[in-house]
Amino acid sequence: GLALGIALAFDAISDPVVGGISDRVKGKFGRRHPMMALSALPLAGLIILLFSPPDGLSQTGSFVWLTVFTILVRTAITFFNVPHLALGAEMAKDYHQRSTLFAYNMLIGGFGAMALYVAVFWLIFPTTEQFNPGLLNEAGYQVFGWCAAIIIVAAMSISVFGTAPEIPYLRSPEATNQLSIRHLIADMREVFREWDFRVIFVGFVLWFMFDGIQMVGLPFMGLHFWGFKTEELAYSGIASFLAVPVAFILIPILTKKFDKKHALIIGSLSFVILPNLLIGFRLLDVSWYPNNDSPWVLINYLIAHFLAMSLGAVCAATYSSIYADIADVHELRTHRRREGAIYSTQTFATKAAGALGLILGGFALDMINFPPNAVQGSVSDDVIWNLGLFFGPGMGILSAFGIGLFFLYRMNKTRHAEVLAQLKSRHERKKARVSVE
Repeated sequence: GLALGIALAFDAISDPVVGGISDRVKGKFGRRHPMMALSALPLAGLIILLFSPPDGLSQTGSFVWLTVFTILVRTAITFFNVPHLALGAEMAKDYHQRSTLFAYNMLIGGFGAMALYVAVFWLIFPTTEQFNPGLLNEAGYQVFGWCAAIIIVAAMSISVFGTAPEIPYLRSPEATNQLSIRHLIADMREVFREWDFRVIFVGFVLWFMFDGIQMVGLPFMGLHFWGFKTEELAYSGIASFLAVPVAFILIPILTKKFDKKHALIIGSLSFVILPNLLIGFRLLDVSWYPNNDSPWVLINYLIAHFLAMSLGAVCAATYSSIYADIADVHELRTHRRREGAIYSTQTFATKAAGALGLILGGFALDMINFPPNAVQGSVSDDVIWNLGLFFGPGMGILSAFGIGLFFLYRMNKTRHAEVLAQLKSRHERKKARVSVE
């Protein structure tokens, strides 16, 4: 937790710096692509090192290794992800087209992530007589690091070269101030002056923190609370894999029918409520709900997971699309185009929520005295009940505060059309003045 907290402090610096650089880069390869291309190989190498600490490290040595390489990995991710997201906002100008574009982003990213998830539990960490659960196998983590590195280089290369033909049609860097700490602070101050930005930013941190905590609790809940085998956990990866194309279909439908605000609320509520229903049944010891030795427990778990992931992905893609709309409002007010600065706050919010979720999740495991390296079936009923309470309804309440902030978001299709019309009129007047001069 401390290692992640230190890394988060570095994120608070690196994310806006990278966003500021991305907004100001000038050259024949555009503002975004050079940074995206140069980040791939360093990130892959750092991922391998993160999961390959030297043998014989002390607790202090392990802490230093984890802290240093977590900071470096997250910084390398920032150098790709901030310009990558800003590029999406530049490529799509239309209110609904943005949702479709980020739906494609979710579709491809989701397929890759879920395929790796299944491979992790089936191929890299299978249950054996020596390792039950399979996650206790130390050697598997180096294999995971290499697999992740290969996928990272491949995926980033496809993204960079696949979008390179768009470079001539992207907006050129405007005449702007030079990169400095003072200008970066000014950029961030201006971004946070937007009301809609503030409620979306804080709401997303609280909502996505629930996902970060769930990621900590996932193996513990699956293996000890529900009694699944390691290989059975991989089925949730398959359910997520199937949920991705469903979400891809739902995103344009829900954002057009209910607008982005309500699609965001529907998706986030579903992501929190559906898995918590099953946990609540078990915690309350509802008589009609099957015991863990019933196959229906796994079936119900997978159905709830499929539905939650389908609608949760709608929320995530809509959130990215909303940021592009906020960039338009920001330009109208400040006369500056700052996609990089705005999307740097999104990457920071994602990493902050994930890090805080990991910290709180690890803290909770200590608070309930969950035994380290516990073999399945060896944990007391009281500890397992407390495990379910915290990683279920307890964290759902925290997430509800974030979702409540989404109700305060004010932008809709009509308002966005007015913003675009005013921007278009301003750009035409500017071109007319330049032509006269």
